Amino acid sequence: MLIEFPDAHERRRELARLVGVEHHMFVEVEGQSRIYGVADEDLDRSTDEKTSAVHFVRFEFNSLQRAAIRAGAAVKLGCDHTHYPAHVPIAAETLACLAGDLLP
Repeated sequence: MLIEFPDAHERRRELARLVGVEHHMFVEVEGQSRIYGVADEDLDRSTDEKTSAVHFVRFEFNSLQRAAIRAGAAVKLGCDHTHYPAHVPIAAETLACLAGDLLP
């Protein structure tokens, strides 16, 4: 995940507001519970004062979620951090490509 703010002043301010954002990223498969990402397994990229502009996040899908994605369920990617509540649907074409990468 890349958090981009071209202006350095704005970047410092916003990265301070977004501490912990990497723990609020989720994928939601239609009809299933949210899957929160596992972030920065190699090293901590945040401090108490600011988060990093780059995080590595992965999601662990269970067999029901994988089956639902392969069957065409809607999926959204989101964040429920206080200072960045957002979600976006993942396009069907993208899901079709990703479904091929999911193990049974």
